[in-house]
Amino acid sequence: MQQQILREWIASDPLRMRALRIARDLALPDWCIAAGFVRNLAWDKLHRFEIPTPLTDIDLIYFDPERASKEHEREIEARLAAIDTELPWSVRNQARMHTRNGDQPYKSTMDAMRYWVELETAIGARLDADGRIEIISPFGLDSLFAKKITPNQKHYKPAEFSRRLSKKNWLWIWPELKVDV
Repeated sequence: MQQQILREWIASDPLRMRALRIARDLALPDWCIAAGFVRNLAWDKLHRFEIPTPLTDIDLIYFDPERASKEHEREIEARLAAIDTELPWSVRNQARMHTRNGDQPYKSTMDAMRYWVELETAIGARLDADGRIEIISPFGLDSLFAKKITPNQKHYKPAEFSRRLSKKNWLWIWPELKVDV
């Protein structure tokens, strides 16, 4: 039920659908658009906002161990900017992010998301070849729909969680949110 609601919210958002179509056409391996792209939309809807909260970036993630370099990510960002100059793309190959994060190598995009700081950020969406929206979420959607911000207990980083909570102003933007520590 929650997945269907989330798919409907995404499908009714022209900007998000535009971004998903562009990303799909790149044919990156094991890709999705995650983090605020999905999380903020859900929190906006749950707070009954009529105007969506602007996206500071669009986190396109993928998993390609054969091309795990910042340079390749920058090439993809340049291609995306040439396609649509209005969308603020941020591209990260999850096959290389374990080194930055001090983790063991990740096995897939979803595996990498299992190490993200908050459960509600570790949610992504992609379009399949037939245009159907798929939801990628290693922790499910319950806490997102419960309007929570939950630190990832599997990979608990309390200082990083506190820093992100403060920097991103989530509790100010979405005042019904509750921190679930």
